[in-house]
Amino acid sequence: MMRKRLGVLALSGLAVLGVVGLGTGPASAGDDAVAAGRGHDGPVIVGHRGAPGYRPEHTLASYELAYRQGVDWVDVDLVPTKDGQLVARHENDITGTTDVAKHPEFAGRKATKTIDGKPITGWFTEDFTLAELKTLRAVERIPELRPNNTIYNGRWQIATYQEVLDLTKRLGRELHRTLGTYPEVKHSTYFASIKNPTEPKLVEILNRNGLNRRGAPVIIQSFEVSNLKELNEVVRVPLVQLTEASGAPADFVAKGDPRTYADLVTPAGLREIATYADYLGPEKNQIIPRDAAGNLTKPSALVRDAHAARLEVVPYTFRNENNFLPTNLRSAGGPAAWGDVFAEEKAFLDAGVDGFFADQPDTALEALRAH
Repeated sequence: MMRKRLGVLALSGLAVLGVVGLGTGPASAGDDAVAAGRGHDGPVIVGHRGAPGYRPEHTLASYELAYRQGVDWVDVDLVPTKDGQLVARHENDITGTTDVAKHPEFAGRKATKTIDGKPITGWFTEDFTLAELKTLRAVERIPELRPNNTIYNGRWQIATYQEVLDLTKRLGRELHRTLGTYPEVKHSTYFASIKNPTEPKLVEILNRNGLNRRGAPVIIQSFEVSNLKELNEVVRVPLVQLTEASGAPADFVAKGDPRTYADLVTPAGLREIATYADYLGPEKNQIIPRDAAGNLTKPSALVRDAHAARLEVVPYTFRNENNFLPTNLRSAGGPAAWGDVFAEEKAFLDAGVDGFFADQPDTALEALRAH
């Protein structure tokens, strides 16, 4: 399913970028399969930040392992550098995912900023050039839960989105299948406010790589709404509206719009999302809530309502560690031990989801095979 097209909006310079490098030929049936996010029949598994259950997140090693474990798609969070490059980091605050604190030459870059209404103290990508960021090394973000990953601390640089695309193309040839990325635009309103917007840079990269076309192996995500509506006018790849179980999109808050994520996932809100996006990416608790004890309850109406609005549903994030699992599916051994993730993932597949994001792609694929 490709989204309905709206009238052209010339916002944030995106419309100008969007006319360059678009595909001119008709999409084939195979292209439609790629555009729908399905490398194989049935639900799609997305390697969330690669395979961070086994390697530090958003490194080229994490992405490569995810592809080699069998997924056709990886999630790539994008934030800009001072000199306008897009790098793969979950947040622009790189304090906990790099060794920046050990670099005395960057001690003066530490700052406190308000991002999406929250004060954060640390080091931020937008204060570094790409060359400076390349002198840093990635480290495990949650070492208390993934101690085995710490052996890889310091082995890999921060990757650019272009480097991820190059890896994806190379491995696609080697593995003889089409591989793709789910780039996520992080903190759109914040970066626009400091005159360093992500969206034009993303569109330019897609154009340069011949990926701004129907059927290209790219699916763009955002927790905000305004930027997805703008991107809808200048890209020909599918879009994902991400939502949370609480709070509101940052662009709504900035504009004084009283709507929340809860409003977005009502039947009326879902119908509006379907005018500019193809997918709903909800926090998984919005699909199957947990009770006061932390156990899974019965599915909500969200999957049914989203499907009625012609949206596919790809929730986030499935992780094997007890710390993230429902109480009744945890094993002995503490927060870092693995519990019965297969039972959790089966419950969501039974609820009708069209795929999901997972930190351990191999076990997610096994759950899908068993379903």
